[in-house]
Amino acid sequence: MNKLTSLKMACMISIFCAATVIGSSAQTFDTLLDFNPAIGAEPLYMQLIQGTDGNFYGTTFLDGVNGGGTVFRITSAGKLTTLYSFCAETECADGANPYAGLVQGTDGNFYGTTQEGGSSVNNSSPGTIFKITPAGALKTIYTFCAKPGCTDGFSPYAGLVQGTDGNFYGTTYSGGSGFSGTVFKVTPAGVLTTLHNFCFSPGCTDGSNPYGGVIQASNGNFYGTTYNGSTPGTIFEITPTGTLTTIYSFCSTGVCEDGALPEAGLIQASNGNLYGTTSSGGTHSEGTVFQVTPAGALKTLYSFCSKTNCPDGNSPTSGLIQATDGNFYGTTFQGGANINYGSIFKITPAGVLTTLHSFEGTDGSGPEGALMQSTNGTFYGITNTGGTSNAGTIFSLSAGLGPFVEIRPTSGKAGSSVIILGTNLSSAASVSFNGTAATFTLVSKTEIKATVPAGATSGKVAVKISQGSLSSNVAFRVVK
Repeated sequence: MNKLTSLKMACMISIFCAATVIGSSAQTFDTLLDFNPAIGAEPLYMQLIQGTDGNFYGTTFLDGVNGGGTVFRITSAGKLTTLYSFCAETECADGANPYAGLVQGTDGNFYGTTQEGGSSVNNSSPGTIFKITPAGALKTIYTFCAKPGCTDGFSPYAGLVQGTDGNFYGTTYSGGSGFSGTVFKVTPAGVLTTLHNFCFSPGCTDGSNPYGGVIQASNGNFYGTTYNGSTPGTIFEITPTGTLTTIYSFCSTGVCEDGALPEAGLIQASNGNLYGTTSSGGTHSEGTVFQVTPAGALKTLYSFCSKTNCPDGNSPTSGLIQATDGNFYGTTFQGGANINYGSIFKITPAGVLTTLHSFEGTDGSGPEGALMQSTNGTFYGITNTGGTSNAGTIFSLSAGLGPFVEIRPTSGKAGSSVIILGTNLSSAASVSFNGTAATFTLVSKTEIKATVPAGATSGKVAVKISQGSLSSNVAFRVVK
């Protein structure tokens, strides 16, 4: 990608060491790991995920033992273990160059995609879908371009999401019957169904070439973005059976003040609306943060590069997360106080943006993946380049937010089993779903298994421990 090349050149310019303390005493930035070719390099659109064991898991795009990127585990203290190096098989039949991160399935295994590799008679490097155990045993469950003309798609840039039906959903950037990417469903065993084929011709209003993946909203449908099309990007809704509706087309104004070219997917916030970013467009043509209702009413919350030299950042390629304080957090690929290296920001639901950290190169540069808030309250993320080897970094950012618990999945029927993820659960004395007591089993200090109690209503899940009570970061939705 051109922007990667330009950033690498920028990172070769002389740079100076960054202070680790930012803003106030409540906000502390630390570099946990510097990537290098031996352990993997240049993580791209990758968001770290917290496993049930309390550790973090992710991927690198390049290098590792076989040169095709890696899957890794890292502790909150920065100790990294390489679980798998891609291209271990002839002609990289096991996949190569994962762009996105992982999702942990309900079976405890991790699932992801590679943008290249795989063996196919239709395309020499079409990409794959894989399953990997926490111990590092990898299995390719699907290789794209398995159908004539690659009507099943190829080159998935985004990761997967597990739906409430237990299947995984994702997108491919290319291929499909319209030659412009697809939305697909795949079972844990690897049976793939193409749900929608995007197309690029002038008559196509559904968009094309999705970089980002999809999310499943509280109404059961999936939402995502496309990067191209008859307009520079769209927002779409798609049912689990494949009925797609374009709910918004970007650049609805002559100068694209509403944004253009969304590279990341969406999140659904606690208010039910969807939030995301565009990498271009906006008042200053340097990207935006937006809110959109499920019905498609879009509001631009912020246009980047609002000040000279863009100290607020520009060109956000990653999506947002909503933290436990109700605010949204994200990164910009470039800009910040140091112009070229990117930034970390907080933005309120009303659109008030605060820059929390500006990268300087030695502490990382060019963050492309979304942040992750661990159950200890701290944010963790990656940069694509920078660091001691100019191969990217893993960092933490403490913003003074306290610990919480995470529920997987976030919805279910009475009697169903859920996993409660935390960081210090050994003294757990009770679990309740919106005030209704639940039976539970303590698996480890980081994991509880609980049963949704009869009579429970939708709301926060609380776990009482010796130090007090931990609340879930999102409301659990009880379904009939």
